[in-house]
Amino acid sequence: QVQLVESGGGLVQGGGSLRLSCAASGSVSSVSAMGWYRQAPGKQRELVARQSNGGITNYVDSVKGRFTISRDNDKNTVYLQMNSLKPEDTAVYYCNLRKRWGVVEYDYWGQGTQVTVSS
Repeated sequence: QVQLVESGGGLVQGGGSLRLSCAASGSVSSVSAMGWYRQAPGKQRELVARQSNGGITNYVDSVKGRFTISRDNDKNTVYLQMNSLKPEDTAVYYCNLRKRWGVVEYDYWGQGTQVTVSS
């Protein structure tokens, strides 16, 4: 089993910054990637940023140039630095850890942390 504990959400004014953290514990072998998703009210959950074990990063277009994902593999922790926040970034942010065994993948999720950006 894997446990993901998120921190760093909160309320911020537009243009401000927040840094999310997610620490993984438990069985953290076979990890292929870690990342962040978000879900706004009435919308589907979407990928925000992901970093593979090989260091390849992916961002949703709407956050490129504003958000930066990073990982500390020694601490099994993933971070999301969010700058120039906009009201449309308001959502619950979920940490994701993906495991892979050959062609089989399995996702683990954190409990979510609320990010609210005021205009």
